[in-house]
Amino acid sequence: MKKQVQERNRKMGTYQVVETFVSINGEGTRAGELAVFVRMKGCNLRCDYCDTMWANQADAESVSMTEEEIYQYVKKTGVRNVTLTGGEPLLQKNIKELLARLLQDKELRVEIETNGSVDLTDFANMEPRPSFTMDYKLGASGMEEKMCHSNFLRLNKKDTVKFVAGSRKDLERAAQVIEKYQLQERVSVYFSPVFGAIEPEEMVNFLIEKKLNDVRIQLQLHKIIWDPEKRGV
Repeated sequence: MKKQVQERNRKMGTYQVVETFVSINGEGTRAGELAVFVRMKGCNLRCDYCDTMWANQADAESVSMTEEEIYQYVKKTGVRNVTLTGGEPLLQKNIKELLARLLQDKELRVEIETNGSVDLTDFANMEPRPSFTMDYKLGASGMEEKMCHSNFLRLNKKDTVKFVAGSRKDLERAAQVIEKYQLQERVSVYFSPVFGAIEPEEMVNFLIEKKLNDVRIQLQLHKIIWDPEKRGV
């Protein structure tokens, strides 16, 4: 029996995982709820304010896990909200197989945190499909030119678009993108401050000034509850 399991695992895709943990969702529509996180190694972007740069390095410590091992870990936690994050999890080879395995379980609510540069077409067409929390990188990131604008057409009411802003200029740009793609009608829209770069009060005042209905301000709960540099939360 053990030999059969080992043989089956060899045929499965494997994923480079830098950490797994249970905490609360710090962002998005399920902020404050328990979630189990699987953080994948590697990213194709280098955002100036990235707080998980350590996970993106070629020499970052990681373990190789199959989709079955990841699924069994998730089930043992007893937590229904599952967040695949990174880095950029959609860069992992065979990631669709992992998503399919998790989505087979109707008790799980599977979310992908993605950086906005990876074409979502194949993943959005899955049935069932995960939900997406997609960043749109603004000027503070230095990565806006990498954004895949066609992704806005792949999203629906299950999904979230997040604008991380570090300045008034970033907020103005976010408002332009929201208007161009009529995002409030498609998805949940959030503004989040670059930690330490802009005051949340300025973001609230901007929403009032621009009459941005159906746009929410979110703060990174894990940086408020714990030390901002702490991992695994």
